[in-house]
Amino acid sequence: MKVRKAVILAAGFGTRFLPATKTVPKEMLTLLDRPVIQYIVEEALAAGLEQIIMVTSSFKRAMEDHFDHNFELEQALTAAGKQATLEQVQKLARVPMVFVRQKERLGNGHAVMITHDLVGNEPFAVFFPDDVIFHPVPAIRQLMDVYDARGGTVLAVQQVPPEQVSLYGVIEPAPVADRLYEVKSVVEKPPADEAPSNLATVGRFVCTPEIFDALDATTPGRSGEIWLMDAFDNLRRSQTVYAYEYEGERFDCGQPLGLLKAAVYQGLRNPEIGSELRSYLQRLPLD
Repeated sequence: MKVRKAVILAAGFGTRFLPATKTVPKEMLTLLDRPVIQYIVEEALAAGLEQIIMVTSSFKRAMEDHFDHNFELEQALTAAGKQATLEQVQKLARVPMVFVRQKERLGNGHAVMITHDLVGNEPFAVFFPDDVIFHPVPAIRQLMDVYDARGGTVLAVQQVPPEQVSLYGVIEPAPVADRLYEVKSVVEKPPADEAPSNLATVGRFVCTPEIFDALDATTPGRSGEIWLMDAFDNLRRSQTVYAYEYEGERFDCGQPLGLLKAAVYQGLRNPEIGSELRSYLQRLPLD
């Protein structure tokens, strides 16, 4: 069955950006010329996904407004003859999107669980919007291609330095093909000396509908929260779970340095400001 729907998990507090995120959702912080969440939605659409299911929370109304019409603004742009800007604004409101609120902070696995009625009995894509990935072939499309060829759940992974494995879910891999592995286990944030590999999961997944049964069977972990990595580890006992070492440049935009690096990366690639930004960076004193 074709992967048609995207689930984007965007309900977190964004505490690493406080006080900036006291009233502004972290996903609405700007990466060069648009909010971070727009990059994620654009990736989903570029990959051919047809419907966006956004999991938010009570203080994330700004995201809903961003993907809705603003008729007063649109009238002002029309009157000013700013047709190109008007089209950019109106395009956001045409995205096929629904919002569901996670009313309790019970983990990212719980956030996926509450989308069950909207997803139905079909495969779907999952995005963690902290991870912004740049590549001509969208990262989620790369996973969807693996799913189309082999079926089964597919996790995005990348190699990380040993000192960073404790920050991620880490897989025990069995090589299948170039960049492709069968997942023998998934360990959430293991100590470096206990990690089964240095292949860490990244916030892109293609899930079969059986993930909902796996989530139902997953025991809550710390703080009573249900974790998607634990559900993947349960699922691989009854169904083949793959991991694909995706191609692309990833930035953790859920923390200030990652967002800054992503902005510099995008700025240098921008044809309007790239040259001037490069010259400015080269002139900066090194001390």
